[in-house]
Amino acid sequence: MTPYRERVLPGHVPVVAVEAGVSLGWSAFADRVVAIDRFGASAPGPEVMERLGITPERVATAVRDLLADRRSGSLPARASVR
Repeated sequence: MTPYRERVLPGHVPVVAVEAGVSLGWSAFADRVVAIDRFGASAPGPEVMERLGITPERVATAVRDLLADRRSGSLPARASVR
């Protein structure tokens, strides 16, 4: 782990990644990932995002669930950022 990565994403800080592309790779940096793991949808941007699950509600749920897991101890802090 580099000092820069530890400063940007310290292991004790809960991290949720939101990616309008594939989730591949984000698990190395984030505790939860809200992403689209497919392609080919065609519609106005907001409609595509909603249909594919990138919504404020889904992100908020991911954050709340992550914080609840951290508080309960069922998800320890990330030991390091790869």
